Amino acid sequence: MPSPTLRSSRHRRAGRPPREVTALVERAVAGDERAWRELVAEFENLVWAVARSHRLSDADAAEVSQTTWTHLVEHLARLHDPARVGAWLATTARRESLRVLRHGARVMPSADVTHDQPADTPAYAAALIAEERDAVLWQAFASLRERDRALLRMLVADPRPSYETIGAALDMPIGSIGPTSARALTRLRHAVEALGLSADALTD
Repeated sequence: MPSPTLRSSRHRRAGRPPREVTALVERAVAGDERAWRELVAEFENLVWAVARSHRLSDADAAEVSQTTWTHLVEHLARLHDPARVGAWLATTARRESLRVLRHGARVMPSADVTHDQPADTPAYAAALIAEERDAVLWQAFASLRERDRALLRMLVADPRPSYETIGAALDMPIGSIGPTSARALTRLRHAVEALGLSADALTD
């Protein structure tokens, strides 16, 4: 799991237009395996981001992802609005994540660095610096309220989901996403600075 850096969405791949998503769903319903693979490729990062936004471990997030896609297979032909399959997946992943949490599976992610470089190399020193920076960032990130953490994780997903999908995933009115994310970013910057790290680290 990468550190919670805040990068411009201009560099993120845009999602498919609704008409293309609808066409993919229709082809998948008709048994087109390629369409199904493209559908999974389009939304697998979204499902994973929703699961991890609930602070699930990799294993539990994988379980949520598998269950979510299984539910989609069962309901694909009965979707009322195929163009909103992303929002449907986000809502389903959120419900499955809450189900896992109710069973007591809650694990914080960590930013581990594999120390496979000799201790006297510049690469090793750079890895140590990055590890220490990421540890501070995660400490600041963990100090945020749960709703802030979930929203920020969704906003840095690649590709970034639409506000409609984020709202469905987090049970949040679409109109409040922008203001809420701005306040969350401000709180994160303050938390980073309180730990002695420049807020510029958020964009490194």
